[in-house]
Amino acid sequence: MINKKILVTGGAGFMGNSLVRKLLEKNHEVKVLDNFQRGENFRLNDIRSKIDFIEGDIRDEQIVEKACKNIDTVFHLAYLNGTEFFYTKPEIVLDIAVKGITNIINSSIKNNVSEFFLASSSEVYQTPDHTPTTEEVSLLIPDILNPRYSYGGGKILCELMTVNYGKKYFDKSIIFRPHNVYGANMGWEHVIPNFITKIFQNSTDNNSPDIKLEIQGEGNETRAFIYIDDFIDGLLNVYEKGENLNIYNIGTTNEISITDLAKKIGNCFGKRIQVVPGKIQKGSTKRRCPDITKISNLGFYPKHTIEEGLKITKEWYIKNIN
Repeated sequence: MINKKILVTGGAGFMGNSLVRKLLEKNHEVKVLDNFQRGENFRLNDIRSKIDFIEGDIRDEQIVEKACKNIDTVFHLAYLNGTEFFYTKPEIVLDIAVKGITNIINSSIKNNVSEFFLASSSEVYQTPDHTPTTEEVSLLIPDILNPRYSYGGGKILCELMTVNYGKKYFDKSIIFRPHNVYGANMGWEHVIPNFITKIFQNSTDNNSPDIKLEIQGEGNETRAFIYIDDFIDGLLNVYEKGENLNIYNIGTTNEISITDLAKKIGNCFGKRIQVVPGKIQKGSTKRRCPDITKISNLGFYPKHTIEEGLKITKEWYIKNIN
Protein backbone atom coordinates (compact mmCIF):
# COMPACT_ATOMS: atom_id res chain seq x y z
CA MET A 1 0.00 0.00 0.00
CA ILE A 2 1.22 3.51 -0.87
CA ASN A 3 2.41 5.47 2.16
CA LYS A 4 0.33 8.61 2.65
CA LYS A 5 0.32 11.87 4.56
CA ILE A 6 -2.50 11.53 7.07
CA LEU A 7 -4.10 14.03 9.44
CA VAL A 8 -5.82 12.71 12.57
CA THR A 9 -7.95 15.31 14.35
CA GLY A 10 -8.38 14.42 18.01
CA GLY A 11 -5.22 12.34 17.70
CA ALA A 12 -4.41 12.64 21.42
CA GLY A 13 -7.69 10.98 22.40
CA PHE A 14 -8.17 7.34 23.31
CA MET A 15 -9.05 6.09 19.83
CA GLY A 16 -7.06 8.76 18.00
CA ASN A 17 -3.83 8.00 19.82
CA SER A 18 -4.17 4.28 19.07
CA LEU A 19 -4.88 5.02 15.41
CA VAL A 20 -1.85 7.31 15.14
CA ARG A 21 0.44 4.58 16.47
CA LYS A 22 -0.87 2.01 14.03
CA LEU A 23 -0.51 4.39 11.08
CA LEU A 24 3.10 5.05 12.08
CA GLU A 25 3.72 1.30 12.19
CA LYS A 26 2.54 1.16 8.59
CA ASN A 27 5.04 3.90 7.66
CA HIS A 28 2.52 6.64 6.94
CA GLU A 29 3.44 10.26 7.66
CA VAL A 30 1.11 11.39 10.44
CA LYS A 31 0.00 14.84 11.51
CA VAL A 32 -2.09 15.33 14.67
CA LEU A 33 -4.41 18.21 15.51
CA ASP A 34 -5.61 18.34 19.12
CA ASN A 35 -6.22 20.97 21.78
CA PHE A 36 -5.82 18.68 24.83
CA GLN A 37 -9.22 19.84 26.08
CA ARG A 38 -9.34 16.87 28.44
CA GLY A 39 -5.67 16.88 29.42
CA GLU A 40 -4.63 14.03 27.12
CA ASN A 41 -1.23 15.33 25.97
CA PHE A 42 0.54 12.59 27.98
CA ARG A 43 -0.69 9.95 25.52
CA LEU A 44 1.60 11.29 22.78
CA ASN A 45 4.75 11.89 24.83
CA ASP A 46 6.72 8.90 23.56
CA ILE A 47 5.92 9.48 19.87
CA ARG A 48 6.03 13.27 19.59
CA SER A 49 9.27 13.12 17.61
CA LYS A 50 7.64 10.82 15.04
CA ILE A 51 4.62 12.98 14.24
CA ASP A 52 3.90 16.48 13.02
CA PHE A 53 1.87 17.93 15.86
CA ILE A 54 -0.33 21.03 15.83
CA GLU A 55 -1.93 22.12 19.09
CA GLY A 56 -5.20 23.86 18.40
CA ASP A 57 -8.98 23.78 18.46
CA ILE A 58 -10.97 22.19 15.64
CA ARG A 59 -13.23 25.27 15.83
CA ASP A 60 -10.36 27.56 14.79
CA GLU A 61 -10.64 27.90 11.01
CA GLN A 62 -7.07 29.13 10.43
CA ILE A 63 -5.48 26.35 12.50
CA VAL A 64 -7.56 23.69 10.77
CA GLU A 65 -6.60 25.02 7.34
CA LYS A 66 -2.94 24.92 8.35
CA ALA A 67 -3.31 21.34 9.56
CA CYS A 68 -4.78 20.23 6.21
CA LYS A 69 -1.88 21.46 4.10
CA ASN A 70 -0.06 18.71 2.16
CA ILE A 71 -2.42 16.00 3.41
CA ASP A 72 -3.78 13.03 1.44
CA THR A 73 -6.18 11.62 4.02
CA VAL A 74 -8.13 13.02 6.97
CA PHE A 75 -9.45 11.00 9.90
CA HIS A 76 -11.83 13.34 11.73
CA LEU A 77 -12.14 12.16 15.35
CA ALA A 78 -12.09 15.51 17.19
CA TYR A 79 -15.20 15.82 19.37
CA LEU A 80 -16.26 16.13 23.01
CA ASN A 81 -16.98 12.61 24.26
CA GLY A 82 -18.22 11.32 27.60
CA THR A 83 -21.83 10.94 28.77
CA GLU A 84 -21.29 13.50 31.51
CA PHE A 85 -20.72 16.24 28.92
CA PHE A 86 -23.84 15.31 26.92
CA TYR A 87 -25.91 16.49 29.89
CA THR A 88 -23.75 19.25 31.37
CA LYS A 89 -22.26 20.96 28.29
CA PRO A 90 -24.59 20.27 25.35
CA GLU A 91 -23.94 23.67 23.77
CA ILE A 92 -20.19 22.97 23.67
CA VAL A 93 -20.77 19.49 22.25
CA LEU A 94 -22.83 21.04 19.44
CA ASP A 95 -20.39 23.91 18.91
CA ILE A 96 -17.55 21.44 18.38
CA ALA A 97 -19.71 19.30 16.11
CA VAL A 98 -20.96 22.11 13.85
CA LYS A 99 -17.85 24.28 13.62
CA GLY A 100 -15.54 21.28 13.60
CA ILE A 101 -17.10 19.46 10.65
CA THR A 102 -17.52 22.72 8.72
CA ASN A 103 -13.89 23.72 9.21
CA ILE A 104 -12.38 20.33 8.47
CA ILE A 105 -14.42 19.78 5.31
CA ASN A 106 -13.81 23.30 3.96
CA SER A 107 -10.09 23.09 4.72
CA SER A 108 -9.85 19.64 3.15
CA ILE A 109 -11.46 20.94 -0.02
CA LYS A 110 -9.15 23.98 -0.15
CA ASN A 111 -6.10 21.74 0.23
CA ASN A 112 -7.25 19.06 -2.22
CA VAL A 113 -7.45 16.28 0.36
CA SER A 114 -8.59 13.17 -1.52
CA GLU A 115 -9.86 10.91 1.31
CA PHE A 116 -12.10 11.76 4.26
CA PHE A 117 -13.00 9.38 7.11
CA LEU A 118 -15.48 10.45 9.77
CA ALA A 119 -15.74 8.98 13.26
CA SER A 120 -19.45 8.89 14.03
CA SER A 121 -21.00 7.00 16.96
CA SER A 122 -23.47 4.31 17.95
CA GLU A 123 -25.36 7.18 19.64
CA VAL A 124 -26.87 8.10 16.25
CA TYR A 125 -29.10 5.01 16.55
CA GLN A 126 -30.56 5.99 19.94
CA THR A 127 -33.29 3.36 20.36
CA PRO A 128 -33.17 1.31 17.13
CA ASP A 129 -36.07 -0.84 15.96
CA HIS A 130 -33.90 -3.97 15.86
CA THR A 131 -30.78 -5.35 17.52
CA PRO A 132 -28.13 -6.22 16.33
CA THR A 133 -28.44 -2.93 14.49
CA THR A 134 -27.48 -2.53 10.83
CA GLU A 135 -26.08 0.62 9.27
CA GLU A 136 -29.37 1.20 7.41
CA VAL A 137 -31.45 1.88 10.53
CA SER A 138 -33.08 5.32 10.63
CA LEU A 139 -31.18 7.86 12.72
CA LEU A 140 -33.22 9.57 15.40
CA ILE A 141 -33.36 12.44 17.86
CA PRO A 142 -36.22 11.22 20.11
CA ASP A 143 -36.48 14.33 22.30
CA ILE A 144 -34.96 17.61 21.20
CA LEU A 145 -35.32 18.97 24.76
CA ASN A 146 -33.10 16.24 26.23
CA PRO A 147 -29.50 17.54 26.30
CA ARG A 148 -28.18 13.98 25.84
CA TYR A 149 -29.07 14.13 22.17
CA SER A 150 -26.66 17.01 21.60
CA TYR A 151 -24.04 14.32 21.03
CA GLY A 152 -25.98 12.04 18.70
CA GLY A 153 -27.54 15.02 16.92
CA GLY A 154 -24.13 16.54 16.31
CA LYS A 155 -22.88 13.26 14.90
CA ILE A 156 -25.89 13.00 12.57
CA LEU A 157 -25.08 16.47 11.25
CA CYS A 158 -21.46 15.44 10.70
CA GLU A 159 -22.61 12.36 8.78
CA LEU A 160 -24.87 14.46 6.54
CA MET A 161 -22.01 16.82 5.77
CA THR A 162 -19.59 13.98 5.10
CA VAL A 163 -21.92 12.20 2.69
CA ASN A 164 -23.13 15.20 0.74
CA TYR A 165 -19.79 16.98 0.41
CA GLY A 166 -18.14 13.63 -0.18
CA LYS A 167 -20.16 13.02 -3.32
CA LYS A 168 -18.66 16.11 -4.92
CA TYR A 169 -15.27 16.81 -3.40
CA PHE A 170 -13.55 13.60 -2.28
CA ASP A 171 -12.34 10.50 -4.07
CA LYS A 172 -13.25 8.49 -0.99
CA SER A 173 -15.57 9.57 1.82
CA ILE A 174 -16.44 7.00 4.50
CA ILE A 175 -18.22 7.02 7.88
CA PHE A 176 -17.40 4.57 10.67
CA ARG A 177 -19.50 4.09 13.80
CA PRO A 178 -17.57 2.83 16.86
CA HIS A 179 -19.51 0.78 19.40
CA ASN A 180 -18.37 0.88 23.04
CA VAL A 181 -14.61 0.77 22.54
CA TYR A 182 -12.60 0.11 25.71
CA GLY A 183 -9.05 -0.54 26.84
CA ALA A 184 -6.11 0.83 28.77
CA ASN A 185 -5.80 4.60 29.04
CA MET A 186 -9.34 5.36 27.88
CA GLY A 187 -10.01 7.96 30.57
CA TRP A 188 -11.61 7.53 33.97
CA GLU A 189 -15.28 8.45 33.57
CA HIS A 190 -16.48 5.58 31.35
CA VAL A 191 -18.29 2.54 32.74
CA ILE A 192 -15.40 0.04 32.65
CA PRO A 193 -12.72 2.21 34.35
CA ASN A 194 -15.41 3.45 36.73
CA PHE A 195 -16.19 -0.12 37.83
CA ILE A 196 -12.50 -1.03 38.03
CA THR A 197 -11.77 1.96 40.25
CA LYS A 198 -14.71 1.34 42.58
CA ILE A 199 -13.95 -2.38 42.96
CA PHE A 200 -10.24 -1.74 43.55
CA GLN A 201 -10.90 0.91 46.18
CA ASN A 202 -13.45 -1.33 47.89
CA SER A 203 -11.02 -4.26 47.80
CA THR A 204 -8.29 -2.32 49.60
CA ASP A 205 -10.69 -1.48 52.44
CA ASN A 206 -12.58 -4.76 52.54
CA ASN A 207 -11.19 -8.28 52.89
CA SER A 208 -14.57 -9.84 52.15
CA PRO A 209 -14.90 -11.74 48.86
CA ASP A 210 -18.24 -9.95 48.33
CA ILE A 211 -18.60 -6.37 47.14
CA LYS A 212 -21.71 -4.27 46.59
CA LEU A 213 -21.41 -2.08 43.50
CA GLU A 214 -23.77 0.82 42.86
CA ILE A 215 -24.58 1.29 39.17
CA GLN A 216 -26.77 3.44 36.95
CA GLY A 217 -29.90 1.61 35.85
CA GLU A 218 -31.25 -1.83 36.71
CA GLY A 219 -28.23 -3.75 35.42
CA ASN A 220 -30.09 -5.56 32.64
CA GLU A 221 -29.15 -2.86 30.14
CA THR A 222 -26.81 -4.30 27.51
CA ARG A 223 -23.84 -3.19 25.43
CA ALA A 224 -21.39 -4.94 23.11
CA PHE A 225 -17.84 -3.90 24.02
CA ILE A 226 -14.88 -4.03 21.64
CA TYR A 227 -11.26 -3.96 22.80
CA ILE A 228 -9.23 -1.04 21.41
CA ASP A 229 -6.75 -3.16 19.43
CA ASP A 230 -9.61 -4.93 17.67
CA PHE A 231 -11.31 -1.62 16.97
CA ILE A 232 -8.17 -0.22 15.32
CA ASP A 233 -7.81 -3.38 13.23
CA GLY A 234 -11.40 -2.87 12.09
CA LEU A 235 -10.80 0.79 11.30
CA LEU A 236 -7.75 -0.07 9.19
CA ASN A 237 -9.88 -2.61 7.31
CA VAL A 238 -12.29 0.22 6.54
CA TYR A 239 -9.41 2.50 5.55
CA GLU A 240 -7.81 0.00 3.21
CA LYS A 241 -10.84 -1.85 1.83
CA GLY A 242 -13.93 0.26 2.55
CA GLU A 243 -16.04 1.50 -0.33
CA ASN A 244 -16.68 5.16 -1.08
CA LEU A 245 -19.82 6.70 0.46
CA ASN A 246 -20.36 3.74 2.75
CA ILE A 247 -20.98 3.48 6.49
CA TYR A 248 -19.45 0.77 8.69
CA ASN A 249 -20.25 -0.32 12.24
CA ILE A 250 -17.09 -1.28 14.13
CA GLY A 251 -17.76 -3.43 17.16
CA THR A 252 -18.64 -6.94 18.26
CA THR A 253 -21.90 -8.85 18.49
CA ASN A 254 -21.08 -10.15 21.99
CA GLU A 255 -23.86 -8.37 23.87
CA ILE A 256 -23.48 -8.32 27.64
CA SER A 257 -25.60 -6.91 30.47
CA ILE A 258 -24.10 -4.28 32.75
CA THR A 259 -24.60 -6.68 35.67
CA ASP A 260 -22.59 -9.40 33.94
CA LEU A 261 -19.94 -6.85 32.98
CA ALA A 262 -19.58 -5.84 36.63
CA LYS A 263 -19.28 -9.49 37.66
CA LYS A 264 -16.57 -10.14 35.05
CA ILE A 265 -14.58 -7.16 36.31
CA GLY A 266 -15.07 -8.47 39.84
CA ASN A 267 -13.64 -11.80 38.71
CA CYS A 268 -10.44 -9.95 37.72
CA PHE A 269 -10.08 -9.05 41.42
CA GLY A 270 -11.27 -12.39 42.76
CA LYS A 271 -14.42 -10.71 44.09
CA ARG A 272 -18.11 -11.58 43.89
CA ILE A 273 -20.15 -8.55 42.84
CA GLN A 274 -23.64 -7.73 44.02
CA VAL A 275 -25.07 -4.99 41.83
CA VAL A 276 -27.09 -2.25 43.51
CA PRO A 277 -29.42 -0.65 40.93
CA GLY A 278 -29.61 3.12 40.70
CA LYS A 279 -31.13 5.95 38.72
CA ILE A 280 -30.37 5.99 35.00
CA GLN A 281 -29.99 9.14 32.93
CA LYS A 282 -33.05 9.99 30.84
CA GLY A 283 -32.53 8.92 27.23
CA SER A 284 -30.03 6.14 27.93
CA THR A 285 -30.44 3.24 25.53
CA LYS A 286 -31.68 -0.09 26.90
CA ARG A 287 -29.79 -2.24 24.37
CA ARG A 288 -26.91 -1.57 22.03
CA CYS A 289 -25.30 -4.12 19.76
CA PRO A 290 -24.14 -3.62 16.16
CA ASP A 291 -24.60 -5.83 13.16
CA ILE A 292 -21.04 -6.15 11.81
CA THR A 293 -21.80 -8.04 8.59
CA LYS A 294 -20.50 -5.21 6.38
CA ILE A 295 -17.13 -4.90 8.07
CA SER A 296 -16.81 -8.67 8.40
CA ASN A 297 -17.09 -8.81 4.61
CA LEU A 298 -13.89 -6.73 4.52
CA GLY A 299 -12.11 -9.48 6.48
CA PHE A 300 -12.49 -8.12 10.01
CA TYR A 301 -13.02 -10.37 13.03
CA PRO A 302 -12.41 -9.26 16.65
CA LYS A 303 -9.68 -11.30 18.35
CA HIS A 304 -10.04 -10.45 22.04
CA THR A 305 -12.68 -11.94 24.31
CA ILE A 306 -14.24 -9.61 26.87
CA GLU A 307 -12.35 -11.49 29.60
CA GLU A 308 -8.99 -10.96 27.87
CA GLY A 309 -9.64 -7.29 27.21
CA LEU A 310 -10.85 -6.61 30.75
CA LYS A 311 -7.78 -8.28 32.26
CA ILE A 312 -5.41 -6.05 30.26
CA THR A 313 -7.49 -2.96 30.99
CA LYS A 314 -7.73 -3.71 34.72
CA GLU A 315 -3.96 -4.14 35.01
CA TRP A 316 -3.30 -0.76 33.39
CA TYR A 317 -5.76 1.08 35.63
CA ILE A 318 -4.48 -0.49 38.83
CA LYS A 319 -0.93 0.47 37.84
CA ASN A 320 -1.96 4.07 37.09
CA ILE A 321 -4.72 4.66 39.62
CA ASN A 322 -2.61 7.05 41.70
